[in-house]
Amino acid sequence: MQMDLKGRVAFVTGTTSGLGRHFAKVLAAAGAAVAISGRRADRLAALRKEIERDGGRCADIVLDVTDAAQIGPVIDRAEEALGPVDILLNNAGMSANGPVADISAPDFDLVMATNLRAPFLLAQDIGRRMIRRGKGGRIINIASITAFRVLPGSAPYCISKAGLAMMTQCLAREWARYDINVNAICPGFIETELNREWFETAKGKAQVQSFPKRRLQQAEDLDSTLLLLASDASRAITGSLFTVDEAQSL
Repeated sequence: MQMDLKGRVAFVTGTTSGLGRHFAKVLAAAGAAVAISGRRADRLAALRKEIERDGGRCADIVLDVTDAAQIGPVIDRAEEALGPVDILLNNAGMSANGPVADISAPDFDLVMATNLRAPFLLAQDIGRRMIRRGKGGRIINIASITAFRVLPGSAPYCISKAGLAMMTQCLAREWARYDINVNAICPGFIETELNREWFETAKGKAQVQSFPKRRLQQAEDLDSTLLLLASDASRAITGSLFTVDEAQSL
C-alpha cells in the first residue's frame, strides 16, 4: 500500500506557523487538496500561494478554533472549495505556563478550548459528515509526550494533551464501524514560535542537553508517521498513540 493522497481532501488547523504550516505542505506534496486554517489571514494567504506555486490545491480559511459557532460554516466553505473532507488534522494548540497556584481560570479555559474542546468539535462535525457519506476517513490529532509525562510549569498543557489522547481512543472505538480511523501523534520537543525564546535561555539549553540525543527534534521527523496515518496504508490502525520523540520521554 502506498502513502499517496491524490484525490483526498485534508482540513488542517493551526497552519499559520510551526508544525501546522509544515504539515499542510507535506500533505499537499503527497497529493492532497488542503484546506488551511488559522487566525492570521495574511499568513494563510502566503501559505496558500506557496502550496499552489508548487502545484497543489489549497483553500485558506480564517478560523478561531475556540469559537464553536465558526466550525460548521468553515467546514462548509472548505468542502465547497475542495470537496468532501477525508482527512482532519487537529494541530492548533497553545499553552499557559507557570506554577499551578498562579494559573488563572480564563487562561486554563483558553488552553482547554484550544487544545481539547476544538479538536473534539471539529472531529464531531467532520465525523458526522464522514458517517453520512459512508466512505470512512482519517482523523489525526497532534498530542504530545506530555500526554504521558509531567512538564513542570505547564500543567494546563499537559492536562489538555492527556485529554486529547483519551479523546483519540474514545472516537476510534465508537467510529471504527464506519471505517473512520482516529489516531494521535505524540511528538517530543520541536522548536516553534511558541517555544523558541525558552530554548534560547540557559534553562532551555540545559533541558535540550538532558535529552538522550542532546538535540531538539525536527518537524520533518514526523512526516512519515503523518503520511502513514493519513493514507490507506493505515487501514488497520486506529486508536493508536504514536510517540515520535527521539527517546525524549525515556
